[in-house]
Amino acid sequence: MQLRAQRDQRNQRAKRLHRVLVCAAAVPVVLVAAGCSSDSGSGDSTDKAAKAAASASASPSPTVQAAAYGKLPEACKTLSKKTLKDLVPESKSGKEGKSDDISARANCSWNSLDNNGVKGSQFRWLNVSMLRFESDVTRGPADKQAQEYFEKQVQDAQAVEGAKSTKSEPVPGTGDEATAVRYELKKKEGTFKQQTVVARVENVVVTLDYNGAGLAGDKSPSADDLMKDAKKAAKEAVAAVSDANGAGGGKASGAPSKSPSKSPSKSASKDASEEPAKEASESPSKKPAAKS
Repeated sequence: MQLRAQRDQRNQRAKRLHRVLVCAAAVPVVLVAAGCSSDSGSGDSTDKAAKAAASASASPSPTVQAAAYGKLPEACKTLSKKTLKDLVPESKSGKEGKSDDISARANCSWNSLDNNGVKGSQFRWLNVSMLRFESDVTRGPADKQAQEYFEKQVQDAQAVEGAKSTKSEPVPGTGDEATAVRYELKKKEGTFKQQTVVARVENVVVTLDYNGAGLAGDKSPSADDLMKDAKKAAKEAVAAVSDANGAGGGKASGAPSKSPSKSPSKSASKDASEEPAKEASESPSKKPAAKS
């Protein structure tokens, strides 16, 4: 009986030892399996990251439609000799404004004083300024920038300090869009009648300022006649822009562009066009007095 009990105890110990060895042998297999599983997940994550990076690099960069016009005509040659003779008959030559990039902004002005002695004098001042915009991913298409500047120029002309009897009207047949603004401005020398025509053709804005006054007792010029001459000159200046770009003046005939009807370089805008417009309302009060 005692021997049998001892054999049974040895058998039980052997069985327990066998189970321990089997479990110990199974542990590395589990670890290996777990390790393979972990490596597989890491590989999938790396592949996905690589694919995402490749997809991002393959995406196209933002683009914007190129500007239609790439240059401007010579500012002092935008108007014909006949037109200058009609508007500023006593002017000998135009004065070209300063510009660090004549392909983007330019202007020219003319003075005319017809001195009739004790009978008085007739003064005329004419200025043509042009501003060309370039397409830019940040600021948008060139024609949209030009349209926004066109609207600002019209608003500025309508809000001149001291202006009286301000009127505005569209000017058909001049570029893609054009607006004429007229008003009277009283100075110590007399009443100056100002006409401003702002026109846009593609990505270029043309601003034409024309004013006149009767000085030293001479009668004031007709505002209607001045406006008629200003519109004619503005149309001619717009055609010069188109011709300079090989467009044959087509936009001057009134053919609309494909740009939207409601569509901003920034500092260049004010340098080229706002200063001449400002001079139009200020210079007459000084220059005639010096000459008469």
